[in-house]
Amino acid sequence: MDRINFGDIYPFWADLTESEQERFAAATAVRKYSKGELVYQPDVRCEGMIYMLEGKLRVYILSDDGREITLYRLGPGEQCVFSASCVIEALSYEVFIEAETDARLQLTDAATLRLISEDNLYLRTFNQEIALMRASDILWTLQQVLFYSVDRRLAVYLLESSAKSGGRAVRGTHEQIAASIGSAREVVSRMLKRFADDGYIKLSRGTVEIIDKSSLEEVAGL
Repeated sequence: MDRINFGDIYPFWADLTESEQERFAAATAVRKYSKGELVYQPDVRCEGMIYMLEGKLRVYILSDDGREITLYRLGPGEQCVFSASCVIEALSYEVFIEAETDARLQLTDAATLRLISEDNLYLRTFNQEIALMRASDILWTLQQVLFYSVDRRLAVYLLESSAKSGGRAVRGTHEQIAASIGSAREVVSRMLKRFADDGYIKLSRGTVEIIDKSSLEEVAGL
């Protein structure tokens, strides 16, 4: 059974009363999800607030034509409140949350969390701060989609992804990359081929290797 050290995870923990701590702990469980499994989707019961322990989640929306647009990702130590709009009434985002890798997360029941938040300013403030942080992530993504060309978004994505991995290779299918930058797979495939023809990258199955970083940075406007 997983042992949860709440004091090491949450800055508000010491400001909860003993009774509130007991209620919070009783309403919290650790869950595991396999790669590709949906953790949350619209029009289902609001299960609670997520705190990531291991793995990676992808938070995305669907356009009317079924195209996925990735809003942000969650890794170990990060939290998501958009999966718990019933905890914070102002939130009404219809998002999907998918396990991008095998994942282990901590889930606190929404109803209990909301009751404690109503009486405890520290927990309520923490929830609002996390919500603002995620809203900032979403606004940045929408700005990229609305105002930047596909080639620029793609170049930024390749550079940022390679920097995170610490190498020159970016792993992922054309469809996954398209979802990450809010474009169609066909468009991304054409743009990747153009980058390859120009000598900026090298394409192989499931991998994009950056060859000419400085040229990609020019395209990205960096």
